[in-house]
Amino acid sequence: MTSKLKLLVASAVIPAVFLNAVPAFAVGTTQGTSVLNTVTVDFQVGSVAQTQASASDTFVVDRKILFDVAEKATTGTTSVIPGQTSRVTTFLLTNSSNDTLDFTVTPANIVGGTAAHGGTDAFDVTSLLICLDGPVVDGVCDTAASASLTINDLSGTTGSNTATILILGNIPATATNGQVANVSATVTALNSSGTAITGAGAAAADATVNGAATVETIFADVAKSGNGGTSVARDGIDVATDDYTISAAALSVFKTSRIISDGVSTSNFKAIPGAVVEYCISVANAASASASATNISVRDVVPSNLTFSAGTILVDATVTSPGASQTCSAGTAVSDATDADAGQYNTGLTRAEGTLSNIAAGTSRALIFRATIN
Repeated sequence: MTSKLKLLVASAVIPAVFLNAVPAFAVGTTQGTSVLNTVTVDFQVGSVAQTQASASDTFVVDRKILFDVAEKATTGTTSVIPGQTSRVTTFLLTNSSNDTLDFTVTPANIVGGTAAHGGTDAFDVTSLLICLDGPVVDGVCDTAASASLTINDLSGTTGSNTATILILGNIPATATNGQVANVSATVTALNSSGTAITGAGAAAADATVNGAATVETIFADVAKSGNGGTSVARDGIDVATDDYTISAAALSVFKTSRIISDGVSTSNFKAIPGAVVEYCISVANAASASASATNISVRDVVPSNLTFSAGTILVDATVTSPGASQTCSAGTAVSDATDADAGQYNTGLTRAEGTLSNIAAGTSRALIFRATIN
């Protein structure tokens, strides 16, 4: 008897409107699906065909829980400035299960250790919050940010099985250039009803015998360690990390004075009443800085035993060897920016003010002004 494999083809008219449609494919056969397989046997006795014999087997597809959370491309540290608020790191959750699931996501600071993109965790961001970005992914929360996030009914169907998650945090004003803060997103799988995967629906152990008529739940998530987060295998929990790196100016300010005339001496002028004092206030940005200093406003309170010399303010002066032995020269004259101090520094005193241009890493600028000793 010759065996034959027969392919049965059903004929149907396909409306033209569907020809270009892109179908959504399940990541795997949906859990709970019954798989029926029937075999038939044809035979003869004495060249006479006998009644066909058949047998069937049925089992239901078990539930495979497989998902992953990772930093969303394009990956890299988030550059931040001390004092910034609500700075964002972005994660992508992908459900590759053969079931629709809910998920909880919790953000956290990671204390110490190597950060996601290198460097050692050195500070914590504050006011950590989390939100969902979507359905239009634009880097902005589409739900109110809160301490934890619940994602409802994320399907296991390719094309609709991802969710974009934003973690927001405030950067301490005390953080310094180059410091790194490492943060994590911990994701836990739940039933689509929002309940924990425990009790009768808990994940089956390898020692559990498969029941053909029952749906067993199997955790299939893999273990992670290192920069991708730390988690154990097959526990229904996944972790991913990302980090913030401080990109800041590292400013040093120096103030020196010199007597340029005293009305009496011809050299080596002395600080006597009537002498003119020239002040140099230098601002230097360290070579190790990773950002330029901008909007640099210098305010100097003139002591009560000095009288400010009108028209002497110079900005963007050249500084040689910023520090106690610095020398300052040139600069651009600006209109006098002095006023009677309203009390922020010393009530009733005058202050000299000026704005310096941006100071890049490894460079310096100065403000110069003069006053007379009363």
